[in-house]
Amino acid sequence: MYHILVVDDEARIRSIIRKYAEFDGHTVTEASDGMEAVLLCRKNTYDLIIMDIMMPELDGFSACREIRKTAQTPIIMLSARGEEYDRINGFEVGVDDYVTKPFSPKELMLRVDVIMKRVKRAESAAAKESRHEVVELDGGALRADITARLVMIDGERVEMSPKEYDLFFYLLTNRNIALSREKLLCEVWGYDFFGDARTLDTHIKLLRKSLGRYSKYIVTLRGVGYRFEGV
Repeated sequence: MYHILVVDDEARIRSIIRKYAEFDGHTVTEASDGMEAVLLCRKNTYDLIIMDIMMPELDGFSACREIRKTAQTPIIMLSARGEEYDRINGFEVGVDDYVTKPFSPKELMLRVDVIMKRVKRAESAAAKESRHEVVELDGGALRADITARLVMIDGERVEMSPKEYDLFFYLLTNRNIALSREKLLCEVWGYDFFGDARTLDTHIKLLRKSLGRYSKYIVTLRGVGYRFEGV
């Protein structure tokens, strides 16, 4: 199964997650703070990280930023708070999912499965991809290299979180098509995604911010979803 790094300053929380993860056949490594997590990630490779936000030494957001410098390991962030700021901040630093405490350990394990299935599908699709796909808009001012996962605006590279790239490339590949919220959640987050719809709204907001003046291409369809308008 998967090797999961569980990062939380509360031993009780780590113990509960370990219990359910090992019951599902996963291997678990524990860290009690963000600094320890960063050091472990520099030495070892993990399939997925479950990490709390509020921790001593180094908080979850800072730890995620450090880990993202060397690895794209999927990360589920845990928080005792549910403010939109936390969710946006987490997604901006590259978090894949967000779970508010108190949480159901069974639901957390289901989220682990959803994320890892999506990762495996993406890896499989990438392995089969043989053609180099590039989309250009406004005479090349906006250039998206889908195969290389690169976005350029006026010759400058645009940095996005992994999930922003996934969402943008899916919208771009299906441009001029009305995409329901359910369709986007299923295709970008996973066929059996069961999280709340705010996840999509938050990522659309982040994506529009990243695209700057080209955010105009992402059109909101009231009561339906979104459409990327571009030739």
